[in-house]
Amino acid sequence: MKNIFYKAATLCCVLALSSCTSRKNVKVTPPDGTLDKCSLRFSWWGGDDRHEATLKAVKLWNNRHPEIRIVPEYGGWDGWTEKVAAQVKSGTEPDVMQINYDWIITLSPDGSGFYDLEKLNSFLDLSYFDKNIVSFGRVKGKMNAAAVSLSGRSFFYNSRVYDSLGADYPQTWSDLTALGSSFGSADMYPIDLDIQSGGTAWYLAVVYMQQKTGREFITDDGQLGFTYEDICSALRFYKELEDSHVIRTVRSRTDEDGNAALYQSSEFISGRVAGVLEWGSAIGKYESVLPEGVLEAGPLLSDENGNCSGWMIKPSLMYAISGHTEHPDEAAAFMDFLLNDEECAELLGTTRGIPASSKAETALEKKGCISGLAKKSTDILNAADTVTISPYMELPRMKSFYNAAIESVSYGTADIDEAAKQMYDSINEYLEKIRK
Repeated sequence: MKNIFYKAATLCCVLALSSCTSRKNVKVTPPDGTLDKCSLRFSWWGGDDRHEATLKAVKLWNNRHPEIRIVPEYGGWDGWTEKVAAQVKSGTEPDVMQINYDWIITLSPDGSGFYDLEKLNSFLDLSYFDKNIVSFGRVKGKMNAAAVSLSGRSFFYNSRVYDSLGADYPQTWSDLTALGSSFGSADMYPIDLDIQSGGTAWYLAVVYMQQKTGREFITDDGQLGFTYEDICSALRFYKELEDSHVIRTVRSRTDEDGNAALYQSSEFISGRVAGVLEWGSAIGKYESVLPEGVLEAGPLLSDENGNCSGWMIKPSLMYAISGHTEHPDEAAAFMDFLLNDEECAELLGTTRGIPASSKAETALEKKGCISGLAKKSTDILNAADTVTISPYMELPRMKSFYNAAIESVSYGTADIDEAAKQMYDSINEYLEKIRK
């Protein structure tokens, strides 16, 4: 994770987005240093494991502080970004929110979309966080959000299926491609890539090309780092995975899974799909649908020379407070509870990854709670020469460009050159627009 903080501070200087998040002009309630009786709305997305753990944490808070009642709002990832964006635009967002890294670009381009956390230090203690991690949440000099954890995508495999076929977890890209033959003979797939929940298919293609070229796909200041030829090669790599029976085609995935996320798919639960590329902070939802101990973490893929660069990491999740909450002190106290409280940390475990707060991490270590796939994934990424994902890469509009190209290549409605040209032009045009 050597390059994780290399350009994090750049973000503070480049957020100049003319966004669609115009909102009613509301008065900002200043903190008064006291905690008063109130109700606070708290929203998050995730899988069942995260929901169950978070509801337990909310119950703990409500038992401790009956005068400050937390009202939970939660759901799955699909459609969540649009829901929160609409809430922010209308001024109806919750007091405390779990947010994604890229939301500080779209929802707070000038730093005023969320409350400045540095004004709430009477109840929110960020001294347990590394200063570089703190910098991820700063926008235009304002502390807009606090990172909950750091995470990256890596591979996880169904050990029973691999053992039954006598297959080893791949170490290189060619190893992965070669698995398609043995798995295909058994009408199975060594991995699959979920395009519905965040462009996982394109993510892997980006890693492959970053490793091959040394260029970053999107820079921290919102510039396209890939050439048109790089995008062609990335799409060609993706199509090779389909053609080699490493992953299902988009048509097969749609026919077999419908709108279900991959972890909810009978193809994954049955073992026909025997591997996934997922965030270490979110792997629990896959782990929970398989027998205990069956899902295992595998190595990050490298080239034939052992070069394992190009893999990416970012703040997995962040917490923010509404810029116009009427209860900033109370919201800050609850956020501090979520981030730093030792008993809360034990309840949440690693459902949002290994905590960035040293106090919460220490509490989990003492209880022996930092283990399992989240820990193994973190260790694997820590040992790699990772780069920090540009928040621009994860913007919803950007993901629509990736998925459109992947789908057109998979369905054969466009050849690779045409799809690459469309993606290249669309990305350049969009990035130029939002940087203005």
